[in-house]
Amino acid sequence: MAADGTPNTKIDIQPLFATPVAITTLPENERISTTLRETILARAEAESSTAHSNLGGWQSTWDMEDWGGEAASYLLSFVRHMADTLTVDRHGKPSPQTWRTNAWANVNRSGHGNEFHTHPGCVWSAVYYVDDGGGALDPSLGGQFELQDPRGVAPAMFRPELVPNVPGGAAFGASESISPMPGTVLMFPSWVSHAVRPYFGDGTRISVAINLS
Repeated sequence: MAADGTPNTKIDIQPLFATPVAITTLPENERISTTLRETILARAEAESSTAHSNLGGWQSTWDMEDWGGEAASYLLSFVRHMADTLTVDRHGKPSPQTWRTNAWANVNRSGHGNEFHTHPGCVWSAVYYVDDGGGALDPSLGGQFELQDPRGVAPAMFRPELVPNVPGGAAFGASESISPMPGTVLMFPSWVSHAVRPYFGDGTRISVAINLS
């Protein structure tokens, strides 16, 4: 019995329906990013942007594996291995896949971002950050990667000031934002709704997005 008279009862909390969001650093990222930056900016000068979730900025076609060179091939190989590490079968056993991938480049400058969207028809989605435009060191510049709680807003509607006392509980019925450093690889389930907040810095944000199916 505790000092206040409440019983000392052990509570076992199981994180059911947790959403995996994996963050790591790409090996040799400085070399890869230098090459990707040159390749992507040259592509952006030569071709007009596609229009999907992007709010301004430039977005390439989804065939970067064909024109991204050795650096893109290295990145895609790493991301496929990462997906294998994060994926098992229903019995918890490793289940290496022959992942089909499509990849595209994004270039955002001041005022640019991406609206909330998902990636239907895929298992995992990933983003590699070539250049964050300084946002990780100065959050006031914006450009954060934002993920919506897949449970929707309902859990927070009745008592929005209350959240579960568990890791990640602060996002209950809301969203979480991540400010990745250059060289970061971020991977998440493709069905998670996500966005990129507008960037207000003077730099150039460059990333590579990848779908795996």
